[in-house]
Amino acid sequence: MLRLTTRLGHPTFVDLPWETPLSEWSDVRIVTPVQGIHRHVVSFIAYGGALYAMKELPGDLATREYGLLRELDARGVSVVEAVGTVSGRTDVDDEPLDAVLITRHLDYSLPYRALFQNGKRQELWLPLLDSLALLLVRIHLAGFYWGDCSLSNALFRRDAGSLAATLVDAETGEVHPSLSDGQRLQDLMIAEVNVAGELLDIAMGGGWADDIDPAQIGEDLVRRYEGLWAELTREQIISADSSHEIDARVRRLNQLGFDVSEVVIEGIDGVNGGAKLRFRTAVVEAGHHQRELLALTGLDAHENQARRLLNDIRSYRAALERRSVDETGRAVVLTDQLAAMRWLAEVFTPTIESIPSQARGKLEPAELFHQILEHRWFMSEDAGRDIGTAAACADYMATVLTELPDERHVVLDPEPVDRASVDP
Repeated sequence: MLRLTTRLGHPTFVDLPWETPLSEWSDVRIVTPVQGIHRHVVSFIAYGGALYAMKELPGDLATREYGLLRELDARGVSVVEAVGTVSGRTDVDDEPLDAVLITRHLDYSLPYRALFQNGKRQELWLPLLDSLALLLVRIHLAGFYWGDCSLSNALFRRDAGSLAATLVDAETGEVHPSLSDGQRLQDLMIAEVNVAGELLDIAMGGGWADDIDPAQIGEDLVRRYEGLWAELTREQIISADSSHEIDARVRRLNQLGFDVSEVVIEGIDGVNGGAKLRFRTAVVEAGHHQRELLALTGLDAHENQARRLLNDIRSYRAALERRSVDETGRAVVLTDQLAAMRWLAEVFTPTIESIPSQARGKLEPAELFHQILEHRWFMSEDAGRDIGTAAACADYMATVLTELPDERHVVLDPEPVDRASVDP
């Protein structure tokens, strides 16, 4: 018997031809966004302004992956939104069909192949590796063994000059209370081999510079992961009179985007007559700046975008305080919340709303504002003075934004297709 399970806030999908294999669907709502390589048949269906991915999986794999994605989301890992499952499917002859996992397509996201198409974006490979290494660290901290970490199993979105990676394929994964070093290293070894192989494939297709070695890039991913893991989890020994180093460590972790729940400090035997302390931090969750921006303004942004916007809020607050005095002639000190609300009402919102609606969807609002700030900096450098956000926005719209593609739902073929994309 057909069984549809979907989360509230999404379509019920009861109007789709579940008695037909996905590879034979011909619904007019089927679109083909830029997508990665899949082991299974995948179709993308448009409902209003949203896209949903339908993936056929044998047995109970759809239910299992749905549960894994929900659990990872609950643990603070960046994953695609698991929407529902469809089981008990049969065709018109009452023959069983595979179950289906339904996920929400990630707006403004691209698979790694799209980032390197036509060989024009080779400068993105460092941010690409950083974002994948960070994602792998985050899932390992959450107790998740991926089992198939690769560029193909992640999607990437712009994040203030960098990239933010999101896990999209969890079918090989396992959830544990915590991972052993052996599990982490095995996952890292799989990632190194997969990434090197994927980039070698691009190189053989002519989409990569001759002087770039995919094998070295795979090794670079491992180094980046190990450096980040060590910074987040290592024990540190300091002198008893150097407790400021603890604060510096916490600030450094915050700058990396992680919150610290506690600091454990233990005394150890002195060395050369000096007392020593051993301390370690308990990192709880990534997204330090994201949460701060959300709390102050209600804006949802990626980590680097949030850091950039928070810096602009602080600059705006300082400018307001310099211009404001009370009745005694003293400068008025604004609270964080008040400064953020004024920045939102007087800077961010007017800037975004000044952009025509047809062009506003080309980038996420936070990324759009970041790029305007970057444009303002370069224009101010050339002019030798601060030209202001409004002037920078107008010039950005005229000279940059008009040339950018719309990245919310990047579609290869806007016409309806009569079959899903199938992995060779």
